[in-house]
Amino acid sequence: MASEQVSAAQGRLGVIAQHLAPPEAGDLLVQQLASAPGGSTAAGGYDANFPQAATSAAFPPPVFDLLGLDSLLTPEERALRDRVRAFAETSVAPVIVDYWERQEFPHALVPAFAGLGLAGGPIKGYGCPGLSMMANGMAVVELARVDTSMSTFLLVHSHLAMLTVALMGSEEQKTELLPKMAKFELVGCWCLTEPSNGSDASALTTTATKVPGGWMINGYKRWIGNGTWADVNVVFARNNQDGQVNAFIVRKGNPGLKTSKIQNKISLRCVQNADMAFQHCFVADSARLPGMQSFGDTNKVLAISRVMVAWQPVGISVGAYDMAVRYLSERKQFGAPLGAFQLMQEKVARMAGHVQAMWLMAWRLSKLYEEGRMTHEQASLVKAWNSARGREVVALAREVMGGNGILGHFHVAKAFCDMEAIYTYEGTYEVNVLVAARRIAGVSAIKPAAAARQAGAGAGTGGAKKGGKEEEERQRK
Repeated sequence: MASEQVSAAQGRLGVIAQHLAPPEAGDLLVQQLASAPGGSTAAGGYDANFPQAATSAAFPPPVFDLLGLDSLLTPEERALRDRVRAFAETSVAPVIVDYWERQEFPHALVPAFAGLGLAGGPIKGYGCPGLSMMANGMAVVELARVDTSMSTFLLVHSHLAMLTVALMGSEEQKTELLPKMAKFELVGCWCLTEPSNGSDASALTTTATKVPGGWMINGYKRWIGNGTWADVNVVFARNNQDGQVNAFIVRKGNPGLKTSKIQNKISLRCVQNADMAFQHCFVADSARLPGMQSFGDTNKVLAISRVMVAWQPVGISVGAYDMAVRYLSERKQFGAPLGAFQLMQEKVARMAGHVQAMWLMAWRLSKLYEEGRMTHEQASLVKAWNSARGREVVALAREVMGGNGILGHFHVAKAFCDMEAIYTYEGTYEVNVLVAARRIAGVSAIKPAAAARQAGAGAGTGGAKKGGKEEEERQRK
């Protein structure tokens, strides 16, 4: 390795550690990495084969807040954000790329993750923290900034599975499950999507047939996060008595439940998404969540989870932005840092503008929810807009980083892939914009033919009004 490269590496190591490292420390690390098999990217955020810029193992400092957004947080929200940020940067960043590459979940991180006190975020009591919407949002941002899979793990467990038990469960179910789930002694998943029903979730075909002492569940679920290893499966099925959608707790290892991991994902590779088959899967009467009376009740859960999902592209985007900004200062071409070139400055300025706007959109949505004034159309608008803008931010970051933009250990390629999942889940971009536009135009475009048939069938009989209400409930997902 040339002497000028060694010198440059020493300087970067000092910047990464936020102090000037003694030269001998830089020498030692450079020598260790230079001799690592295959040019390992391991220690200190440095690749021996590419000493010109630091990797995401030493995550860049947060520099995205150009409009003083920090001032919109309370001291308590700031403190929680800083605690989650420290965990993500020091515990997750150095190891997560290897897990992502292997499509494995980092189970070793769960004990420390549990110590953050995030599980059951908005729930009060039962060992849950009762956090504000903004505190929950900041936790999602800081996790997604470093790794989207970790933020998705939290959302599925906390803001879907735990929240459904808290809002729909009996007192016995809440007392038994929530304290253990708050400590991650039990992990949950949320089983709604099916192979044949994604966006049209209300048309789910999984059935729950009443039998003596309980229910027999039959059907299939797909894309269930945490589904291969969750202890508590919240399963939605249509009961045979009134045709309404109910929710049931199915425990890990329950006879009749079979799970298999979905392979070959390019996105959220650490999340263990499952195909789930329920074949004569019996659960006792006590497993039914009494508060879930119809599909419309899912909106009580989705109202909160969709706010959190609107924060996820913010987190992904600020991580990509922070990484790109550091790269622009480190990487040199034509005798100057990349940040000195006009085209690079235009890209990073555009990224910065999107990030500020995305943060403010999610902030306003959170405040509307806390004030009890948030509508489904507003949530869909913000989720759709943020995921679309986030897509552009990570694409620009990938451009800024050139060839290194396709390497996982430079973070942006991983963020680029992970954003694709956010663009689609919790309602695809297309469905969410149509839900938002429904309020603007005053008519639904999701199922226009069905709506027209209902209107015609009900003309003069009052049936059109009834059909419209039923269609509205079906589309609220």
